[in-house]
Amino acid sequence: MSFFSEFKEFAVKGNVVDLAVGVIIGGAFGKIVDSLVGDVIMPVVSKVFGGLDFSNYFIPLAGQTATTLAEAKKEGAVLAYGSFITVSLNFMILAFVIFLMIKQINRLKRAPDAAPAAPAEPPPTPEDIQLLREIRDSLKR
Repeated sequence: MSFFSEFKEFAVKGNVVDLAVGVIIGGAFGKIVDSLVGDVIMPVVSKVFGGLDFSNYFIPLAGQTATTLAEAKKEGAVLAYGSFITVSLNFMILAFVIFLMIKQINRLKRAPDAAPAAPAEPPPTPEDIQLLREIRDSLKR
């Protein structure tokens, strides 16, 4: 089998194609979650906490005096914990949504329980056991 035909067989297998589709949809879904967190949730959280902008929460590590994260990064190293809060919230929402999706898929995959089957007949007793029982019974007599 040639290298190219072997590669073709590998590349068109169902699992590889399914994985590629999953990665593409996952990337698009990640962008949706980023927008949801950055454009919808974080502004509400910011409003609740008095108009704070989490994206500009940072600790300057190089003695910067900048007031925004972008300016501080230009001046040197910063510890941008506000960005970390936003990304952590992204992850939590994404993980929760994926959990709900997997839970729903598993629920749909479960086949409805069929009517209970009649009890199966026990397997026939092996001949040697049958013979030992006959010997036992004849000795009792």
